[in-house]
Amino acid sequence: MKHLFIVNPAAGQSDASVGILEELNGMEGLDYELHITSFPGDATSFVRDYLAKHSDALRVYACGGDGTLNEVVNGAVGYSQASIGCYPCGSGNDFVKYYGGKEAFLDLKALIRGREETIDLIRVNEHYAINACHFGLDSAVASKVTRYKQLPLVNGRLAYLMGVAWSLFFAMRTVCSLVCDGEAIHEGDLLLCTLANGTHVGGSYRCAPRSSNKDGLLELCIVKPLSRLSFLRLAGVYKAGRHLDDERLKRHILYRRVKVLQLSGGERFTVSLDGEVIGGQHFTICACKQALRFIVPENARGNA
Repeated sequence: MKHLFIVNPAAGQSDASVGILEELNGMEGLDYELHITSFPGDATSFVRDYLAKHSDALRVYACGGDGTLNEVVNGAVGYSQASIGCYPCGSGNDFVKYYGGKEAFLDLKALIRGREETIDLIRVNEHYAINACHFGLDSAVASKVTRYKQLPLVNGRLAYLMGVAWSLFFAMRTVCSLVCDGEAIHEGDLLLCTLANGTHVGGSYRCAPRSSNKDGLLELCIVKPLSRLSFLRLAGVYKAGRHLDDERLKRHILYRRVKVLQLSGGERFTVSLDGEVIGGQHFTICACKQALRFIVPENARGNA
């Protein structure tokens, strides 16, 4: 079987391509190809073009952060010969936390020998996400992170903290309307909303502790507007994934599992897909059951 490695040299704090290439060269008999991306969207277009020309079974590994994985997934959707893996050398690496974290995935030999699991995806209009779609405070943070990461000496973690700080002053309320599986469930302001296939966002926030990426459903969690003081006081509960069981948050949260969500927002409305921000006023967000084969390394287990 052929193995295709898509490496984002800008992911994380250093270019991982040299180390990956050294490991691959040490694996005797491995049939592989390595592509280093050079611009945003390169991974999607390269993977899509490659799969359109090659029909044999292929394993494609996204070597970078969640953005790189998102690009590879969007390039591979619809091509049944491909399975997708992740070598998480970015700053957030949220999706692999569903399987316990990045350590098992950074063992390249174990990853190459890994099993394949058929998992769901999230479709947002014509785009796809593997981990989460969110809007409100979270998409404001993601938008600022993209901008701040372009500044000198600002790494992914610092950019995220700067994005949170800005959003706490300017993005505590977002106006939108939500129709969930045909039922109108929200109209007006909210703090944030997450539709998750994975379990974590923002590097360490366990937004969807009950998530299953194989049930054909998305974990919808709406957090109603909070004061900044209340948000800061309860952020630790949300980060630890205890928000669905904490009595203090019950009146502030609407949670359910959904198949399809119709979303409408204002002129500058944005949603974030695995950290990648897109704009628009109307979105159809739905679960795509068993849409992708994902490579899980040895000793890694899914969300309990």
